[in-house]
Amino acid sequence: MTSASSQRGLSNLRRTVTWLFITLLIIYLLYSFNLILNKDSPECTNSLSSSSELSTKESISTTFPQTENSKNSTSLSVQENTGEPETGLKHIVFGIAASTNLWDKRKEYIKLWWRPGEMRGVVWLDKNVTIKKNEDLPEIRISENTTKFLYTNRQGNRSALRISRVVSETIRLGLKNVRWFVMGDDDTVFNVDNVVRVLSKYDHNQYYYIGSSSESHIQNIFFSYAMAYGGGGFAISYPLAKELEKIQDRCLQRYPGLYGSDDRIQACMAELGVPLTREPGFHQYDVYGNLLGLLGAHPVTPLVSIHHLDVVDPIIPRMSRIDGLQRVFESMKYDTASIMQQSICYDKQKYWSISVSWGYVVQITRGNISPRELEMPTRTFLNWYKRADYTAYAFNTRPVTKHPCQKPFVYYISAAKYDRSKNQIVGIYHRHRESYPYCRWKIESPESINAIVVLKKPDDNRWQKAARRDCCKVLPSNNSYLYIWVGNCRAGETSEM
Repeated sequence: MTSASSQRGLSNLRRTVTWLFITLLIIYLLYSFNLILNKDSPECTNSLSSSSELSTKESISTTFPQTENSKNSTSLSVQENTGEPETGLKHIVFGIAASTNLWDKRKEYIKLWWRPGEMRGVVWLDKNVTIKKNEDLPEIRISENTTKFLYTNRQGNRSALRISRVVSETIRLGLKNVRWFVMGDDDTVFNVDNVVRVLSKYDHNQYYYIGSSSESHIQNIFFSYAMAYGGGGFAISYPLAKELEKIQDRCLQRYPGLYGSDDRIQACMAELGVPLTREPGFHQYDVYGNLLGLLGAHPVTPLVSIHHLDVVDPIIPRMSRIDGLQRVFESMKYDTASIMQQSICYDKQKYWSISVSWGYVVQITRGNISPRELEMPTRTFLNWYKRADYTAYAFNTRPVTKHPCQKPFVYYISAAKYDRSKNQIVGIYHRHRESYPYCRWKIESPESINAIVVLKKPDDNRWQKAARRDCCKVLPSNNSYLYIWVGNCRAGETSEM
């Protein structure tokens, strides 16, 4: 009995000790595991944090790569904060492509717009020329030899290779403080103040290729609507010009079949991924004949350049090309921003429609013609492809009227002066003498008006505001002189018929 009880007690004790041991072991294991967790936890947190930080950095790096343009943007903001001066004429370098064969004639165009001592630029010729003393011209240099480049276009001329490299050869001169390179031909005239106004709108630290297309739709189809036509001129920002210079010679070798210099430039721009920024004031003028229709209804944009002056008629009849342009430039110096800008008004008593192209021409037409028509160029000119009709222009036009009573009376600029006391420009326009068909209308004929006096205040800041055509108003006049005021439209003022 006692022995059985002892054995039973011993068995219970062993069981109790076993469970106690197991319990203590579990507690020990849990305690040890907790210490391990507490010790390793910061390392895991740091590891996760580092991994997360690395992932974020990689994400940022992938999403926003540090390209040259992003660096330029940062640079620009710093320059703005430090008060970088606005773009001026001193920041622009002109590269003029010229030919020795035509130099004696075409250098006269350059003299019209070049300002010695104020501007920087180079005329690039194919051969040496004789330079007279005291000629107001840019520096003259000879282009590098281009015989190593392949040229296979049968309709073109190898000079396109030389001219396309004007950009690179100009930048290699190492001129300082340059923001823009402006390219043009020797038969192109520039309104340099408007060049500055147009380029001032853009960040010169970025990649910009600025110009305009041809007036001929067929030309644009043959070459490219994405191309800046070189005769009308184009501008390249300094950093883009640097990139172009690096690749241009290799790029030229890849396009031996292209026709001209400007399409080669555009091909290289395509390789750089830079599109054309359009500024319609660069005028290629791929037309023949009389520019009256185009310049008499100039679009509401700064006139920057006029090209092909040897091809079109003199802009003022019965004058030489140079003398006619000189007269317009004399008027332009009083308000370079407004040259060729159109104004439209009506003499409601005499039933006349009046269109003013400031600094150039005034046209009076009998009857009411809507502003929508008057701002559309009349086809006084012919397409570059003479067999093409008016549908081959890259813009809207209207026909020259055949109605005998609606032939416009045309008054070209003859003189201009600045009246300081009234702060206004006085322009005098004389009637172009030509025959007019008989008109049965009872409307008074403008032929009694021998001259028109246009009064206008200078407006250098007009392109810093939203573009709008100027208004004009007929002032009290006499039988032989018509007085017209031209200026910013006042509140509620329109060109109502």
